[in-house]
Amino acid sequence: MQLRGDREGSRVDKPNLKDMTLKEIEGFISDLGKEKYRAKQVMKWMYQSGAASFDDMTNISKDFRTGLSALAKISSLEIVKIQTSRDGTKKALFKLNDGNFIESVLIPGKNHWTLCVSTQVGCRMGCRFCFTGKCDFKRDLLPSEITDQITMLRFNTPYGKDIKNIVIMGMGEPLENYDNTLKAIRIITADCGLAISNRRITLSTCGIVPAIRRLGEDASVNLAVSLNAPDNETRNFLMPINKKYPLEALIDACLKYPMPRRRRLTFEYVLIEGVNASLKDAVSLAGLLRGLRCKLNLIPFNEYPESEFRAPAQTDIEAFRDVLIKHNYTAVIRAGRGGDILAACGQLSGRGNRTGEDNV
Repeated sequence: MQLRGDREGSRVDKPNLKDMTLKEIEGFISDLGKEKYRAKQVMKWMYQSGAASFDDMTNISKDFRTGLSALAKISSLEIVKIQTSRDGTKKALFKLNDGNFIESVLIPGKNHWTLCVSTQVGCRMGCRFCFTGKCDFKRDLLPSEITDQITMLRFNTPYGKDIKNIVIMGMGEPLENYDNTLKAIRIITADCGLAISNRRITLSTCGIVPAIRRLGEDASVNLAVSLNAPDNETRNFLMPINKKYPLEALIDACLKYPMPRRRRLTFEYVLIEGVNASLKDAVSLAGLLRGLRCKLNLIPFNEYPESEFRAPAQTDIEAFRDVLIKHNYTAVIRAGRGGDILAACGQLSGRGNRTGEDNV
């Protein structure tokens, strides 16, 4: 059997089915004169069985697989290296088809792993405390390149089956790559996709206010906001995005972000000695967040090569936390994970050692 459009498809670059949602694959297959239900079969093979080619899809007829192969493709990333930290954190270096590199991080938990995925090659936001922000921005990732960080680790490592939580806070600003990130989320949460509950997905943003409002309408994922300052002057210094979307607009968007009753917003606050970590800053922060159902992750600054900042003393970090607790906030000091392999928060760059055996 020859599928309609076979000859035309051979003249152009084939569409990648991993860049499509279920609805889009249904439309693609329907245009070929086949039943829409085949789309779910194809998606389950790609995301739940790790199929690398149409030939692997054994419950689909051979002539249909041959026709699909002539008209479409299934991409995959290359795992170049996996490094393991002293604390058990793992950092995966991926090579993209155009020769660029990205990194994602596996964080161990009790009987599960949390995977931190990237959405861009580099980052345009220019946050002063972030190593990724000092790297050249190359491009946005495609939906397939976002989801493949999960599928490649799930099906090619012994611990992949225990990846339970996804945090979209690796390299890049996910809300700047809005459409591709949203499509990736829909594939990740689809029953015939990666089938990960939206309760287990957290997206972190530096504060692109219009996109936060859109996300609240388009998806139901946990939101984490990289705050890092209690006032506009300090935040302007640390995060250039604040000059466009100052704290007043950001807090208003957070107040209006739709969260299920039992969930809370997360604010990430990187503590930097002499910049944003005084007791006065803690009191101001408590006042800024008044009325928000939220929790705070306090992250002592993670140093990287040529970084200009330092983390405060442990006693100062604990004193900062205690002020927030006295104001009835849940505030947790997050110990840096994977710092010895530059896998901690703000340390990803895609510049890791690109040779050598994988250490899985």
